[in-house]
Amino acid sequence: MSVKKATSFDIAYLAGVSQSTVSRALRNSPLVNQETREKVQKIAKELNYKVDKNASNLRSQHSDTLALLLFEDPTDDGSAINPFFLSMLGSITRACADRGYDLLVSFQQASNDWHADFEDSNKADGLILLGYGDYVDFAEKLTKLSAQGTHYVRWGVGEDQLKGSAIGCDNFAGGKEITQHVLKQGRKKLAFLGTASSHAPEFFDRYKGHCAALKEYGINADNKLQINALYTEEAGYDAAKKLLDSGVEFDAICAACDLIAVGAMRALKEHGLSIPENVAVAGFDDIAVANFTSPPLSTVKQDTKRAGELLVEALLDMIAGKAVESRLIEPQLIVRQSC
Repeated sequence: MSVKKATSFDIAYLAGVSQSTVSRALRNSPLVNQETREKVQKIAKELNYKVDKNASNLRSQHSDTLALLLFEDPTDDGSAINPFFLSMLGSITRACADRGYDLLVSFQQASNDWHADFEDSNKADGLILLGYGDYVDFAEKLTKLSAQGTHYVRWGVGEDQLKGSAIGCDNFAGGKEITQHVLKQGRKKLAFLGTASSHAPEFFDRYKGHCAALKEYGINADNKLQINALYTEEAGYDAAKKLLDSGVEFDAICAACDLIAVGAMRALKEHGLSIPENVAVAGFDDIAVANFTSPPLSTVKQDTKRAGELLVEALLDMIAGKAVESRLIEPQLIVRQSC
């Protein structure tokens, strides 16, 4: 003898509410008050009711799925992912789960036609864009996303010429604060390792903050002390080697991210320099390894947990037709032995 499968109408009858209220309550919709939500969810649990997501999606024209598009230049073997991105991925996944959404993760190269897929094919209700690329080229695709009405929010870029809403760290403030800290240690010849141009706007804002701090201390930014580098230990190592080979004097390095700082520390040690006795080193991001370098790395913490929550919240608000503004998260100075 088969047992009849419970339906949302059964729950509605027992709860004394409409079927549409049941659907909203099971999605944790704010349109249903907390008491009713809890009552409906309790009855659903007692009846062992499972939402038929396919039927629900057909009715609502929503997939109840968000897509995270992660942009990162691949390593030689394609295996390594920036640990900062892994932290962000974890926080975004948790934030989606808390709101009853699935998360589709897709690794992309900025050159791909990613802007023409996903929401248009009903794979996802909206997109979260995370990662680094050349944002001069990126801008055109963001314009197309906006023109076709795609719901999307991006992490970390506050450039005015880029379309869409962004959640990011206040990179200018973070760059300024870490440089002020280095200067307070009595260092006067500070190098900056990181690309300082509109092609890498997050790094550029950190460099602008760095220069602002130097100016407050009556120090002019020296172009010879700024070396381009992008996102990896190898880039940091090569940039520090270039700085050392140039013969220009420096007593501190402010790196645009922790991975660059880690690579620079290796180059300094190979050159026979002690950290921080000969050269102080500071990073940006506060990835897990920053606390385990030798010596532990002073850096700027970006609150990835809050970032994930805000990205998902902003995207869901956008999907619901609400106006969404860009927001900056306040950075936090983390002082350790490298400076």
